[in-house]
Amino acid sequence: MPTSKRISEALLGTALDPFSKQTRQHIALVAFLAWVGLGADGLSSSCYGPEEAFRALGEHKHFGLYLAMATAITVFIIAVAYNQVIELFPSGGGGYKVATSLIGPYTGLVSGAALIVDYMLTIAISVASGIDAVFSLLPLGAQAFKLETELVLVVLLLYLNLRGIQESIKVLLPIFLGFFFTHVILIGYGVVSRADHLPALIPETLAETSQLTQEMGWVFAASLFLRAYSLGGGTYTGIEAVSNNVQSLAEPRVSTGKWTMFYMAVSLSFTAGGIILLYLLWNVSPEEGQTLNAVTFRAILESIGWQSPVAQDAVLLVVLALEGGLLLVAANTGFLGGPAVLANMAADSWVPHQYRYLSTRLVTQRGIFLMGLAAFGILIVTGGSVALLVVLYSINVFLTFSLSLLGLCIYWWRVRRSDRRWLHRIALSLVGLMVTVGILLVTLVEKFTEGGWMTVGITGVVIGFCLLNHAHYAYIKRKLQTADEALGWIEYSPLANPPPLDPARHTAVFVVGSSRSGGIYALQWVRREFPGHFHNFVFMNVRTVDAQSYGGKEDFDRMQEQATGALNYFINYCHHDGMPATSYLAFGTDPIEELTDLAEKIHQDFPHSIFFTSKLIFERDNWYIRQLHSEAALTMLRKLHQRDMPMVILPMRL
Repeated sequence: MPTSKRISEALLGTALDPFSKQTRQHIALVAFLAWVGLGADGLSSSCYGPEEAFRALGEHKHFGLYLAMATAITVFIIAVAYNQVIELFPSGGGGYKVATSLIGPYTGLVSGAALIVDYMLTIAISVASGIDAVFSLLPLGAQAFKLETELVLVVLLLYLNLRGIQESIKVLLPIFLGFFFTHVILIGYGVVSRADHLPALIPETLAETSQLTQEMGWVFAASLFLRAYSLGGGTYTGIEAVSNNVQSLAEPRVSTGKWTMFYMAVSLSFTAGGIILLYLLWNVSPEEGQTLNAVTFRAILESIGWQSPVAQDAVLLVVLALEGGLLLVAANTGFLGGPAVLANMAADSWVPHQYRYLSTRLVTQRGIFLMGLAAFGILIVTGGSVALLVVLYSINVFLTFSLSLLGLCIYWWRVRRSDRRWLHRIALSLVGLMVTVGILLVTLVEKFTEGGWMTVGITGVVIGFCLLNHAHYAYIKRKLQTADEALGWIEYSPLANPPPLDPARHTAVFVVGSSRSGGIYALQWVRREFPGHFHNFVFMNVRTVDAQSYGGKEDFDRMQEQATGALNYFINYCHHDGMPATSYLAFGTDPIEELTDLAEKIHQDFPHSIFFTSKLIFERDNWYIRQLHSEAALTMLRKLHQRDMPMVILPMRL
């Protein structure tokens, strides 16, 4: 085994077999683990979303009661609406697939670009907010080291995710459970210990609301509440993560997805709504260098009356450390969801096709690297400011929410005559759409000059690059289709007595793909330049098991059928022209490694073989265009020559 491969396996783990049922069962997430891995993003938003909303109320804290109720209700409305997405798109894709399929490809592009930026920000804001929670317990002088700590944690999470989905979740599982149970206990105790305030809370809130409306008017009161409610929109982030990653769930996927959404909705409603209620009952005020959660939990622990301040501080330290830890678990959602969106968009040629490919650990390695690098850069540019990151984050989250719910409304209107459920489903989708559009507009208007413009700009740049990529791939596809059509669509039937192969004679081996023109071009070139030299003609193909094909047995069978059909075309073509021919086919996550192994097998069977492949040549070639296309031909050339196996690359100009 090469040294580089041994090092890779030592760091990331041994390679997984994508065709093994045990592998699929090993990496698929049951509802509980999905709640941890995907639901943590939603639950963690209770660490910063409620605080942003409560701070926006200013002196009018009594509106916190309305906020607590509205938050809990909104979470369930959006969660139930997204259950429909899971039903309609059980192969995953979430907001991108909904917008693409139900509205249109360009709407899907906007949703996908927003999701990509959103998941980058998920990592950045979760890490930044988690470090804020932990540093709330440290002296003010420690604040200078926050950014460096955040950057180190991003690198650590990147490494964990390169090892695999379940591995990263299992490492973070104790943190998630510790956060959930400590916060349930603290919220429960905090509310019960102030139970004597609850009977008077509602009449006092109504009285203060009436007084405010008399002094300032209903428009001012409604605007104040809607502004705070919208700026707390970060609370609802992460709800879409399950629908985006249904393909990662254990069978039956739809049922697993719905249970995951239920766990997420209940836990987030209780935690976020309960924390806002605690702010109100304990009458907390912001303190420098501390989050509102830290102030609130400290007050609750002090009320217990422990004789030892050390024990009190130790408990608070554990609570806030778990809060910070949960935000790291939430950051992990960005490493799960972001690459999944990139893979779906790569299948539609919006982003480079390499983002579909899986590593030996069956994770979309390029997507993970991109998410980590982007989060690293965002933290540096923003200085890890949670207030700024929340603004950047919320805008794209609710843009995706709105487009998804609009797509559902369109879908249920179209099928209203054929599905009895349409009326209550479209009503639910409309309510959710109005909520999300309202939050999106208020956040965009209120915070546009405070950083919202940055989100719009970044998302616009992503969309621009996607349009350029798509135009390039469309041009290549048209050229290849034209070349294929020039060959004619003659289907050559198998011969009963094909010309016999002779392994002792010279053999031409062609590396072919799904396009017929490339293989025929190479075959004709070899026959023209080496007339009568080759007796055997071998066609080899390696199909990459990528994020799209790794969806189930049916996807594998379909891929194998297509690959076999393409190879049979070349074999029958040769047989009808009196040339002995055969084919070799392999599947794997690493096309170069599989091609090299397959070439060695062919070379053993046909010792006097020379390998040929074609490579697209562009009139205007540059670094960016090379990123859009695989360099497999050049890489394979190096590997085969190192093994004394001659190979020729034929330039194919489009």
